[in-house]
Amino acid sequence: MDNSILKFLFDIQESINSIENYLGEKRDFNVYMANKMLRRAVEREFEIIGEAMSRIEKLDPSLGISGKKQIISMRNRVIHGYDKIDDEIIWGTIVRHLPILKLEIGNLLK
Repeated sequence: MDNSILKFLFDIQESINSIENYLGEKRDFNVYMANKMLRRAVEREFEIIGEAMSRIEKLDPSLGISGKKQIISMRNRVIHGYDKIDDEIIWGTIVRHLPILKLEIGNLLK
Protein backbone atom coordinates (compact mmCIF):
# COMPACT_ATOMS: atom_id res chain seq x y z
CA MET A 1 0.00 0.00 0.00
CA ASP A 2 1.22 3.49 -0.87
CA ASN A 3 2.85 5.36 2.03
CA SER A 4 0.60 8.38 1.45
CA ILE A 5 -2.49 6.22 1.85
CA LEU A 6 -1.05 4.70 5.03
CA LYS A 7 -0.49 8.21 6.40
CA PHE A 8 -4.07 9.22 5.63
CA LEU A 9 -5.40 6.01 7.20
CA PHE A 10 -3.36 6.74 10.30
CA ASP A 11 -4.75 10.30 10.38
CA ILE A 12 -8.28 8.91 10.25
CA GLN A 13 -7.50 6.46 13.02
CA GLU A 14 -6.07 9.26 15.16
CA SER A 15 -9.16 11.42 14.62
CA ILE A 16 -11.47 8.55 15.55
CA ASN A 17 -9.44 7.97 18.71
CA SER A 18 -9.60 11.68 19.51
CA ILE A 19 -13.39 11.75 19.15
CA GLU A 20 -13.66 8.75 21.46
CA ASN A 21 -11.35 10.42 23.99
CA TYR A 22 -13.26 13.71 23.86
CA LEU A 23 -16.55 11.93 24.55
CA GLY A 24 -15.24 9.56 27.21
CA GLU A 25 -16.75 6.22 28.07
CA LYS A 26 -20.10 7.64 29.11
CA ARG A 27 -21.36 9.08 25.86
CA ASP A 28 -24.23 11.43 26.50
CA PHE A 29 -25.90 13.51 23.81
CA ASN A 30 -27.03 16.11 26.36
CA VAL A 31 -23.45 16.60 27.58
CA TYR A 32 -22.35 16.89 23.95
CA MET A 33 -25.03 19.50 23.22
CA ALA A 34 -24.20 21.53 26.32
CA ASN A 35 -20.52 21.86 25.44
CA LYS A 36 -19.79 24.03 22.41
CA MET A 37 -16.05 23.41 22.62
CA LEU A 38 -16.64 19.64 22.56
CA ARG A 39 -18.94 19.93 19.54
CA ARG A 40 -16.39 22.06 17.67
CA ALA A 41 -13.58 19.62 18.51
CA VAL A 42 -15.61 16.68 17.20
CA GLU A 43 -16.55 18.62 14.06
CA ARG A 44 -12.86 19.38 13.44
CA GLU A 45 -12.00 15.69 13.71
CA PHE A 46 -14.72 14.91 11.16
CA GLU A 47 -13.17 17.51 8.86
CA ILE A 48 -9.83 15.71 9.13
CA ILE A 49 -11.43 12.30 8.57
CA GLY A 50 -13.28 13.57 5.49
CA GLU A 51 -10.26 15.33 4.01
CA ALA A 52 -8.05 12.27 4.51
CA MET A 53 -10.75 10.10 2.94
CA SER A 54 -10.99 12.46 -0.03
CA ARG A 55 -7.25 12.18 -0.59
CA ILE A 56 -7.36 8.40 -0.29
CA GLU A 57 -10.20 8.29 -2.82
CA LYS A 58 -8.10 10.24 -5.32
CA LEU A 59 -5.11 7.93 -4.87
CA ASP A 60 -6.96 4.60 -4.77
CA PRO A 61 -10.71 4.63 -5.42
CA SER A 62 -10.82 0.84 -5.06
CA LEU A 63 -9.76 0.83 -1.39
CA GLY A 64 -12.44 -1.00 0.58
CA ILE A 65 -13.92 1.52 2.97
CA SER A 66 -17.70 1.58 3.22
CA GLY A 67 -19.38 4.94 3.16
CA LYS A 68 -16.46 6.82 1.56
CA LYS A 69 -18.73 9.19 -0.31
CA GLN A 70 -20.86 9.90 2.78
CA ILE A 71 -17.73 10.61 4.84
CA ILE A 72 -16.48 13.09 2.25
CA SER A 73 -19.95 14.67 2.01
CA MET A 74 -20.08 15.11 5.78
CA ARG A 75 -16.74 16.89 5.70
CA ASN A 76 -18.05 19.26 3.04
CA ARG A 77 -21.20 19.99 5.05
CA VAL A 78 -19.21 20.66 8.22
CA ILE A 79 -16.79 23.00 6.45
CA HIS A 80 -19.06 24.78 3.98
CA GLY A 81 -22.35 24.57 5.84
CA TYR A 82 -21.04 25.38 9.29
CA ASP A 83 -24.20 27.38 10.00
CA LYS A 84 -26.43 24.42 9.15
CA ILE A 85 -24.72 21.62 11.07
CA ASP A 86 -27.24 19.17 12.49
CA ASP A 87 -25.89 17.97 15.84
CA GLU A 88 -28.21 14.97 15.80
CA ILE A 89 -26.71 13.80 12.50
CA ILE A 90 -23.20 14.23 13.89
CA TRP A 91 -24.19 12.28 17.01
CA GLY A 92 -25.83 9.55 14.93
CA THR A 93 -22.66 9.24 12.90
CA ILE A 94 -20.62 8.91 16.07
CA VAL A 95 -22.87 6.18 17.45
CA ARG A 96 -23.66 4.20 14.30
CA HIS A 97 -20.90 4.73 11.75
CA LEU A 98 -17.70 5.59 13.61
CA PRO A 99 -17.31 2.10 15.13
CA ILE A 100 -17.54 0.52 11.66
CA LEU A 101 -15.05 2.98 10.21
CA LYS A 102 -12.69 2.33 13.12
CA LEU A 103 -12.78 -1.41 12.38
CA GLU A 104 -12.21 -0.94 8.66
CA ILE A 105 -9.30 1.46 9.16
CA GLY A 106 -7.75 -0.85 11.78
CA ASN A 107 -7.95 -3.78 9.37
CA LEU A 108 -6.35 -1.78 6.56
CA LEU A 109 -3.51 -0.66 8.81
CA LYS A 110 -2.68 -4.25 9.88
